[in-house]
Amino acid sequence: MNLNELFQSQLSGGLLDQLGNIAGIENPQQTETAAHAIFSTLMGAIGTNASTPDGANALNTALERDHDGSILDNLSGFLSGQSQASNSNMLNGAGILGHILGFKQGNLVNALSQNTNIDSGKILKMMITLAPVILGLLGKAKQQTGADAGGLTNIIGSVLGGQTGGSPLMGILTSVLDKNNDGNMLDDILGGGIGGMLGGLFGGNK
Repeated sequence: MNLNELFQSQLSGGLLDQLGNIAGIENPQQTETAAHAIFSTLMGAIGTNASTPDGANALNTALERDHDGSILDNLSGFLSGQSQASNSNMLNGAGILGHILGFKQGNLVNALSQNTNIDSGKILKMMITLAPVILGLLGKAKQQTGADAGGLTNIIGSVLGGQTGGSPLMGILTSVLDKNNDGNMLDDILGGGIGGMLGGLFGGNK
């Protein structure tokens, strides 16, 4: 399953307009650029955590428990608040971001804001909105492919591999956030502590 294409289909299916409305962004191109950058970065963060056996197993458990992909069945209703999820963790975007990015969340928000010319508050609203969607995409992929923990790492790897040489914005973000010039901005955003920070999310302590 190609999650890049699935994410794009969600944007084309009305998510882009909804993101713009939620964040107060009038330019659809700006919204789409920021959405893809957020998608790539959060997928990369999740992939880094899932690169260890414990992390992959924890992600697998979290998807089975809280993020089965059902959010995509009525995405507009969930995001507008017109439909309620039976599992509140599924929609807890702020909680998901807190566990994924920890105290480094502000670094990423500010970098995205500077390089998209979008107010940081609007970027944060988009990130909070997209975090449950991204886990829902992974959950749907798991459901449709029957992937176990090892299979999930392959799915995530195919997403990140498909973005090699990706958008100019991602290149800019890498240069801004890659403080130690190793080509990997995620270790700098997360301060090397991604495993511990995601442990709460994937271990159930929301």
